[in-house]
Amino acid sequence: MPLAPETLLARLQDTLGDQIVKATLALGEVTLEVRAENWIEVCRQLRDDPGLRFDLLIDLCGMDYSAYKDQPWDGPRFAVVIHLLSVVKNHRVRVRAFCADDDLPLIASLVDVWPAVNWFEREAFDMYGIVFDGHPDLRRILTDYGFIGHPFRKDFPLSGHVEMRYDPELKRVVYQPVTVEPRVVTPRIVREDTYGDSGRG
Repeated sequence: MPLAPETLLARLQDTLGDQIVKATLALGEVTLEVRAENWIEVCRQLRDDPGLRFDLLIDLCGMDYSAYKDQPWDGPRFAVVIHLLSVVKNHRVRVRAFCADDDLPLIASLVDVWPAVNWFEREAFDMYGIVFDGHPDLRRILTDYGFIGHPFRKDFPLSGHVEMRYDPELKRVVYQPVTVEPRVVTPRIVREDTYGDSGRG
């Protein structure tokens, strides 16, 4: 039987102590925030502690908190979030760490802790530009090799920077600056004169 979220939170606080920057309990889920410099140590404790045993990493994703909830954000811009499951104990936790440098977001790779994180870290690198120190093969995984920028960053242009097309004269794929003119389309609504009438009268 899984631990109640309140019990799990208390156990996490006892185990990790002052390594936890912030702990929240919302909607029956526990979320921890830890420092980037403690990332690997905390994750190893979460995996190896007999009372926790988070043996399965379900997901890792990057986050860009600039203009969070359409409001100015005061704090580091980029974060990494992981979701962990203990198969043995049947409980879950979410753990977040903010990268210290907005210009070069950097955090340690968790490949040695949970090898399944490999492609998740590559995706966060590709989409957000977060660098995972110690990753064995950190390269793009979803975008093309010549892609410029990181498309999930909030300041990435909606139309991108370059477009790719096949050039029949060169007989190869070429990249060129985007030629699409940005525009706002306002839909025109046409309704019949009797729209909304009940017919009663």
